[in-house]
Amino acid sequence: MNLHDWIDELCDELDVDLDFDEALVLDVARDAAHNVDRPAAPLTTFLLGYAAARSGGDPETLERLAVAATDLALRWDKPADAVVEVEDLEVDVEIDPGVEDELEPLEA
Repeated sequence: MNLHDWIDELCDELDVDLDFDEALVLDVARDAAHNVDRPAAPLTTFLLGYAAARSGGDPETLERLAVAATDLALRWDKPADAVVEVEDLEVDVEIDPGVEDELEPLEA
């Protein structure tokens, strides 16, 4: 069973008929967990879903609200005029050991 199967089963169990961008919601959860606090992830996505449902629940509304939540998470605990630098973002990248030797260093 994979994540998509779980979501389908959960929607059936909760009597929810909805198509949504799973990756978008997971991205918001990640940004809340990494920039605010780990428990902020499920609470943020719950509130995102609640706000989206209250506002009509269409995909465009969900995306607009997700952008607002992500923006807040990225600015959290930073001065209002702070710019989020690429170095501040956490990115997990695993390179297959067999491929790593084939990669050429980037020229500056």
